[in-house]
Amino acid sequence: MRRAAPATVSARLRRHVTLEAHANGEIVAYFDGYSVGLGTFSAGVADRAKTLRMGLPLASFASGGGNINKAIDLLVRRLAARGLLEYRLGRSRDDADLAVIEPQTLDYWPQTPQLRDAETLVLSRFAYMRRRGDEMVLESPRAGALIKICDPRIATAIAILSAPQKIKQLRALDGFPGVAFLALLVDCQIVFKVDGAGENGLRRAEGDDNLVLWDFHDLLFHARSTEGRHANPLGGVYPHAGLISPLPAVRPQWPGKKIDLRKVPVAPPEAISPVAKLLRERHSTRSFDDQRPITLAELSRFLDGAARVLSTSNAKFDLDEGGHTVRPYPSAGAAYELELYLAVDKCEGLARGFYHYDANAHALAQIGVSADDLEALLAGAAYAMGAPAAPQILITIAARFGRISWKYSSIAYSLILKDVGVLTQTLYLMATDMGLGGCAIGIANIDRFAKMTGIEFHVEGPVGQFAIGRGAKSEAPD
Repeated sequence: MRRAAPATVSARLRRHVTLEAHANGEIVAYFDGYSVGLGTFSAGVADRAKTLRMGLPLASFASGGGNINKAIDLLVRRLAARGLLEYRLGRSRDDADLAVIEPQTLDYWPQTPQLRDAETLVLSRFAYMRRRGDEMVLESPRAGALIKICDPRIATAIAILSAPQKIKQLRALDGFPGVAFLALLVDCQIVFKVDGAGENGLRRAEGDDNLVLWDFHDLLFHARSTEGRHANPLGGVYPHAGLISPLPAVRPQWPGKKIDLRKVPVAPPEAISPVAKLLRERHSTRSFDDQRPITLAELSRFLDGAARVLSTSNAKFDLDEGGHTVRPYPSAGAAYELELYLAVDKCEGLARGFYHYDANAHALAQIGVSADDLEALLAGAAYAMGAPAAPQILITIAARFGRISWKYSSIAYSLILKDVGVLTQTLYLMATDMGLGGCAIGIANIDRFAKMTGIEFHVEGPVGQFAIGRGAKSEAPD
């Protein structure tokens, strides 16, 4: 029986993207009503770029030999960096797709590490297949890309990899997609290598000790409910407007007899406690007075009142030998897993930059980051708030996930989010008490944070943000 040709990986324009070569040699990409210039190239490059509609094998230009190959490599990488490419796996240009690789992170580029027949592979416990419309996709929160499965025999191979399999055994499968496909899965961390001795401890064999602490659903929720590791629509895009009526702002009343609490005697307005007044005065501020920025003294007081470690203890209350702290806000299991990172745009007495707040020492430690990353972080916050400018200070609330998941199963990430809510209200109340403006922000880019700090996204990462500064007087509260 004739063996099928090996499958190859090709770069291909996404369906909604078109390329146009102008008379001056500039190649422009058009998509969704937008356009972006990709640079000026020769006529030979423009002619070869036409094959990106059907798919251009990566191997045909990856070697870099010749000026056209080098220019094509540059063009393709510029398209990839803007999320305008997908990658098809097929045996020839005319054959049907076996699978389509869809990047989920902007820096994704398909890699095919060398694999040997004697090596053993197994499916990651974070990998899953699901229906998307009338398609089947393979995903993992650890992967930089998802894979659309076009050949059902690939789904069979994936199911077989739920138990460790030698590559030599996989080659014997009907419709084996090829070693290149397995290499792509390894590169995406959807599949990982394991030695024979590790088969009874696969959880520990995959990744580092920090990854061991994660439950599947928690890591998936973290990666898919934040920005940076998926390509899904994100934020207030009103996906169900016109299809389903919105729920009313106030829940319809329950039937039956009611006790009208408004008729119950209460203290006169002047006797309302300071805490109750703060709760009623609390509001979100999205515009800030950059002519009178927050001062370092005010920032110190703000952090001292809302987040500083008040006391520490090494008493062993349970199996946790990491010690315990007391802070101004409550935390699940007294874990206090949350850390504060400050992106400073304008603060009198403090240089623009990125800082970690050491809650125990009540000190700021500056972290060296690029100006572009700092600018992108601040601009992203302004966009999320719908504000005219960046906040004076953006606080990123990050979690040391293992501090919670070491103890709690199934509920670890939900506890972290509850802690974020508690801390956010504490920040609001402290800002209100000081006459400052604050605003909670629901979106953070976990990949950008990992790049700026050098910490893997599953070890410590953003779970919330809070803008702080001196509010503009003209802004109406909400």
